[in-house]
Amino acid sequence: MSRGTTLIISDVHTHYEVINSQIDHAQKTGGQAINQVFVLGDFGFFGDKLREYFRQGENRFQRPVACIEGNHEDHGALPDLARDYADVLTYVPRGELHLIDPWRGLCLGGASYMDAATTPRGAEITPGDVDQCLLHQPDDVDLILSHDCPAGIGVPGAPGMEHYGAPGEPRLTLLAERFAPRWWFFGHHHRWFDLVHEGTRYVGLPESWVGYALLHEEGEVDLVRHRVARGSRPWWRRLLGPK
Repeated sequence: MSRGTTLIISDVHTHYEVINSQIDHAQKTGGQAINQVFVLGDFGFFGDKLREYFRQGENRFQRPVACIEGNHEDHGALPDLARDYADVLTYVPRGELHLIDPWRGLCLGGASYMDAATTPRGAEITPGDVDQCLLHQPDDVDLILSHDCPAGIGVPGAPGMEHYGAPGEPRLTLLAERFAPRWWFFGHHHRWFDLVHEGTRYVGLPESWVGYALLHEEGEVDLVRHRVARGSRPWWRRLLGPK
């Protein structure tokens, strides 16, 4: 894949049309072509919604799109959905590398456990997931792309959810220690976050329709606040089944 600017976005929640809207905005206002898009989880792997948008609607993304999974997906069907829709996006399993040329990204979907109601079966980051990531050599990883973030970096919790404890997954600190990545991009918490800690720049992104990040091949990162329209159906209805 040729080098260029990568648009990094998170928490699409089945509003797939938002991706093309943000690509348009980035290219019109930034004056530089977008080479690819990376989604930091909660893309919206739900069979009926994917079928409606990509098969029945015959929609496609303007640029190649790759993604990890979040906690709001149909995890039981995800392997089949990733295979069936490989013509429209690339799913990157936990612990694998993805090239954002010239940068090599270590990918880890899933989220820290909260409770049975808010952590669907298959969504939780497991010790095995972290161990799989640790198999890579430090020189093989330039950045980390995850849905959740490491614990202890200062991401504030959502009001009313303090009883779940501080946000983030404690075991992810092992990845920071081993790889010392230049950047760590994450979503999940639906808020902007930007902090340099021990040489790593941690960038948290809000929902896709609120804004995105641009990672340029020279290593510069731009955070772009831009709200776009989205479909009227709220993402949480996906948890209640098709309607």
